[in-house]
Order: sequence, then structure tokens, then C-alpha cells
Amino acid sequence: MMHKWRLALIPLSMALLTAADQPQPWKDKKVPDWNEDDTKLILTDSPWAKTVTPSMDQSTNARQGGMNRGGPGGVILGMPGGMGRRGGMGYPGGGYPGGGYPGGGYPGGGYPGGGYPTNTGTGYPAGGNGGGEGQPGVNGANSGPPVLHLRWESAFPIREAELKSHDANAPTLDDDAHYAIAVYGVPGRMINGSSRTETDRLKKQATIKRDGQKDLKPSSVEVLQRDSGQVIVYMFPKKKEITDKDKRIEFDAKIGRLQFTQSFYVDEMSFDGKLAL
Repeated sequence: MMHKWRLALIPLSMALLTAADQPQPWKDKKVPDWNEDDTKLILTDSPWAKTVTPSMDQSTNARQGGMNRGGPGGVILGMPGGMGRRGGMGYPGGGYPGGGYPGGGYPGGGYPGGGYPTNTGTGYPAGGNGGGEGQPGVNGANSGPPVLHLRWESAFPIREAELKSHDANAPTLDDDAHYAIAVYGVPGRMINGSSRTETDRLKKQATIKRDGQKDLKPSSVEVLQRDSGQVIVYMFPKKKEITDKDKRIEFDAKIGRLQFTQSFYVDEMSFDGKLAL
């Protein structure tokens, strides 16, 4: 019986050691010393950058706010990407190690340094558009939701990594009075452009949740058209400050038929000894 326990503990110990060995340039290096791999890691798999696979709501009301074609009706339940660390939520693709970058990263080379992969012209992750209607999937409209990439855009490490990598997809932030979260890789027809009606709907369907405190709502939402797909930027006023006492916060959003919740751990979001949000 003792031998069985020992065998069971070996994989866990190896996983913990491997996770500890993963590079963390935001802790181990100064900005001028970041190389291409460092910036890619910061922008794809860091405390400020997450990968999420949303669930898809295919009800009639949801289709009116997004695509008009899809699979069978009802709600396909799904869990956001980044499962595995701290009570089920953590780094994307199963947490460090075993997903995201390194060992995967964005499919087809990722970006920066090549942009999002493309298949038939849509250019968003998960294989592009197989159905001709902006729908996610590799070989058809019903193969599942797209993979979305989240960045805490207002964080200093993200902005610096975007500058060093010459990331043309990154939004321009005009002030320091807001927390900004961007969602990359939204299929072109998932929402109806950047109309006032659409941005108002996106505002109502997004929130930052904190334990024991009121939810934060965005003051504005902007939809940016990029060659790699749409980028949606949510702006949250800093009047309701997020502090290290908040521990874990959740970004919850619905974009057309896509719905997801992603956790960020505040105590990990420090750079050069200061909270970087």
C-alpha cells in the first residue's frame, strides 16, 4: 500500500518542479532584456494574459445579437480556459505546465511575429472559418466555439511587451484612469459591428466580480476591426480601485453568443514590486 502512495505522489512532485522551472520574465528580467520569447509569453500566458474557450448560447435571442446560423438550439455548457491552478482556475490550457506557451502558444506560430493564424480569411484562432459565415471551427460551422485571448491591456508589462513586439493589433489607450481588458480573436460576424446599440449591449453584459464587493461595470466598450479579427476593449473606471486585498477577481462577459468567465489573481499581477493593473 505504501508503494502505491509513493507512485501516486511522483507525478505531482514532478509537475510542481516543472511549474517552478517555467520562465517568468516579468519577475526575472528587466524590460530592456526581454527577447521575442519573453514578450510572446507575457502576451499569451502570464498573470495578465489568459486563453478562454467560451460556451455558446444558441438561443433565438442570442442569435439576434450575433450570428444567424449555428448548431442545434439550447446552451452548450463549457468551462473557461485556464483550468487547473488554484481551485480550478489558473494559467490557460491546464495551468503551468501543460498548455498555452511554451509548449503550444497560439496555433500556427502565434503572435506577435506572424499574427493570428488564418484558414479561409477570418484569421481568428481555432482554425479560421470553415462555414463561410464567420463561424468558429476548423472544418465547419458546428465544430465548436472559437478560442479567445484576453489581455489586461492597462497593465504595464502588457503595454511594454506590445511595444517591444511591435504588435499592430494592440489598442491605443488614451488615459490612465481606467482598467482596460481586451478580448482578441472574436469572429467577424459574432457581433454586429461597432454600432452604439452593440457597444451598449456589450457594456451591459460584462463585469468584473470581486468577493464581498460590488461588481465593476465598464464605462465604455470599443470594438476594433483588425486583420486578425475583432478586438473588443472594455474600460473600467479606476475610481473603484482593485487592490491586493481582492486576491482573485473574475472577468465575466457575453459577446454575441459567446459567454465566459475568467479569473485573474491579483497577488500575481505585480511588476517591479508594484501592483500592475
